[in-house]
Amino acid sequence: VQLQASGGGLVQPGGSLRLSCRASGLDFSSYHMGWFRQAPGKAREYVASIRRGGGRGYYSDSVKGRFTISRDNSLNTVYLQMDSLRPEDTAVYQCAADSGHSDRYDFWGQGTLVTVSS
Repeated sequence: VQLQASGGGLVQPGGSLRLSCRASGLDFSSYHMGWFRQAPGKAREYVASIRRGGGRGYYSDSVKGRFTISRDNSLNTVYLQMDSLRPEDTAVYQCAADSGHSDRYDFWGQGTLVTVSS
């Protein structure tokens, strides 16, 4: 199983980025998908998630109204549209896949770095 995240980079405060995470080696449409982030010196935190069939996303309070999660099961890809970015959004962002069979995510991708700075 591979979860390949991309789309990170340097952006100014108030700017936007779209992260992508392409999955391979698993039945993508059978997994709920999530995004997490870890800032320097801090613990990893939940950002957003979306159920296996798509539809509405779920968000942490810190990103609600600014970030949008979506998925395209035909492309085995989950996205995170990040708008109105703030310096405190600076972190390594990871995607993860959850089969729903346990209380934890089953697979994790490598991270992509997002830096919000002027």
